[in-house]
Amino acid sequence: MSRARTFVSDRVAAIPPSGIRRFFDIAATMEDVISLGIGEPDFTTPQPIVQAGIEALQRGETHYTSNSGLMELRRAIAGHLDRLYGQTYNPASEVLITVGVSEALYLAFAATLDDGDEVIIPAPCFVSYAPEVALAGGVPVMIETRADDGWQVTAQAIEAAITARTKALLLGYPSNPTGAVMTRERLNEIATVVKRHDLLVISDELYDRLVYGADHVCFPSLPGMYSRTVLLNGFSKAYAMTGWRVGYIAGPAELLDMMRRVHQYTIMCAPTVSQWAALAAIQMGEPFVQEMRAEYDRRRRLIVSGLNEIGLTCFEPQGAFYAFPSIAVTGMSDNDFAEKLLQEERVAVVPGNAFGEAGRGYVRCSYATAYEKIEEALERMRRFVRRHG
Repeated sequence: MSRARTFVSDRVAAIPPSGIRRFFDIAATMEDVISLGIGEPDFTTPQPIVQAGIEALQRGETHYTSNSGLMELRRAIAGHLDRLYGQTYNPASEVLITVGVSEALYLAFAATLDDGDEVIIPAPCFVSYAPEVALAGGVPVMIETRADDGWQVTAQAIEAAITARTKALLLGYPSNPTGAVMTRERLNEIATVVKRHDLLVISDELYDRLVYGADHVCFPSLPGMYSRTVLLNGFSKAYAMTGWRVGYIAGPAELLDMMRRVHQYTIMCAPTVSQWAALAAIQMGEPFVQEMRAEYDRRRRLIVSGLNEIGLTCFEPQGAFYAFPSIAVTGMSDNDFAEKLLQEERVAVVPGNAFGEAGRGYVRCSYATAYEKIEEALERMRRFVRRHG
């Protein structure tokens, strides 16, 4: 008897499910859980932004926009990038509005990769990076970063990973999960390697406004990098707009034209109401960004000092809203640590291996939750480490 035919794509079947989601599913069945797992602001979207969305609905702004997005929003984004980083983009041809940075990632790879093209990815990294490369037919090449180097990737490590099939480098800084921020010096060294080997750079800078005691360097603003960089960014983190699902791509017109082609056949356009809200975020959101960043910084200092005091050695993150402590003192694997901490003390964290092999032996703790909850979580973790450390 012949074997039943399978209709599942081999490419999709080879991609493992997210290592984050499983712990959220378990936590959802339990009471009194403090979650340090989810990478989402606990703030609600600032009221002027919400009001802009409401007013857009009331005006009847419920139709498609241009495939590229509202021109008003594209102009605002171009002006925003120019003010912050001195990088000029033409809003008509070099800015594309997407359904969050998730779609932006997909478009960047779908429009640039051929089967077998290699993309170098520093790890630990956001869980979507390698799967998105694979879904586009590319080959993710992971290179490890280390806490001793501040979780910053080096030009030497990138150059050592380059082969004849290497087409692109994916940078995600400020980093999820480590909170690392790249220095200008190291980025300039990387730019030299990129030029020498004629590489494309996909730069995910979603957390650019959430940095503490450091400066964010926008990669395409470096000398010679505009023409070979696709910049990804959005509104979810800095403006507390995760559910609105709006992001953007900025880059050279010839690359954006191909991404727009994929976008128009798969999405048509980003949600219209969300685009009007995003415009209000740029126009009126800066005081709220500053306020939220100050509160994240307060929480950051609490969780880093608390983790180190417990014995969970933690590099001091300078960006995003994550701490990435070592759990070596417990002798557990990161999976066992996360599972037992959840079961015994009702604290949810994410095993470091969810972000790549380089994350083994660490866990990600999000401080995008209330200060008082972080205090209680640290006390529970202290009890846990005393029992197991």
